Amino acid sequence: MIRELNTQFGIKGHLEFVEDASGLILAKISNDQGSASLCLQGAHLMSWQPRSQKVPVVWLSKDAKLAVGKSIRGGAPVCWPWFGAHATESAFPGHGFARTVPWRVIEAGQDVGGETRLALRLVASDKTREQWPHACNLDLNVVVGETLRMELITENTGSSDFVIGEALHTYFQIGDIGAVSVGGLEGCAYWDKVGGSSLKKQEGEIRFSGETDRVYIDTSAECVIRDEKLKRRIHIAKSGSHSTVVWTPWIEKANKMGDMGQPDGWREMLCVESANALENQVKVAAGNRHTLIVEYHAAPL
Repeated sequence: MIRELNTQFGIKGHLEFVEDASGLILAKISNDQGSASLCLQGAHLMSWQPRSQKVPVVWLSKDAKLAVGKSIRGGAPVCWPWFGAHATESAFPGHGFARTVPWRVIEAGQDVGGETRLALRLVASDKTREQWPHACNLDLNVVVGETLRMELITENTGSSDFVIGEALHTYFQIGDIGAVSVGGLEGCAYWDKVGGSSLKKQEGEIRFSGETDRVYIDTSAECVIRDEKLKRRIHIAKSGSHSTVVWTPWIEKANKMGDMGQPDGWREMLCVESANALENQVKVAAGNRHTLIVEYHAAPL
């Protein structure tokens, strides 16, 4: 399979497929603008670092484990076709099955600007159809360069409508959680998921002094992470997304996870997720498609 992938889709000096010790296949991307890695299981972007940055922009835990059928701690997991717990089936996996099942490569190439493109499609199986009995395609298109662009495309190929929840659950590398803020969500309503679930309104920029798990609703705003320690801004622009999730586990929850990068890995990451969750779930009509697009870039403060 590795030989076939490299023959059909490999790009000398820019895109190579390799097999990890776990048996999972990784796509290694490198060009004049940046580098990235992606696991074909889950179409899981694991890392991204523009050449202009001394440290990565997308965070991957140093204790991340790659294993068949398991999600990876860090990167940009694909949450689909539901976000959070399933509405009726408690045995179904949280955040859906897309991040833990095989995907196949359907296209790769170099853009005229030097960016590297990679497109993948989820491989449906009897197990996925048990959880999602709708005819559809799910594609992820990734463009790696000085910016990172990701497009999650849901195509309804059946004869009846369906509703999806989704997110690109991106973990960002930061200097320290106590020295960052997130702007762009001022005045937005959000569901505060810590200690229950209550609807609140954001006042000013978001700062962090404890566990944070918030679903901001009815917003397509661009967000900016201001990082005082790394002296940079991370811009998060999106379309086709009307929810933004902001999450940091803090020390107690991080210690229970076991793969956050002990002892202080949790202090060096922040999730700002582009999503369609809760009341912002999306109806995809028969024969139509829905596309969630995010674009990230980093700049000096």
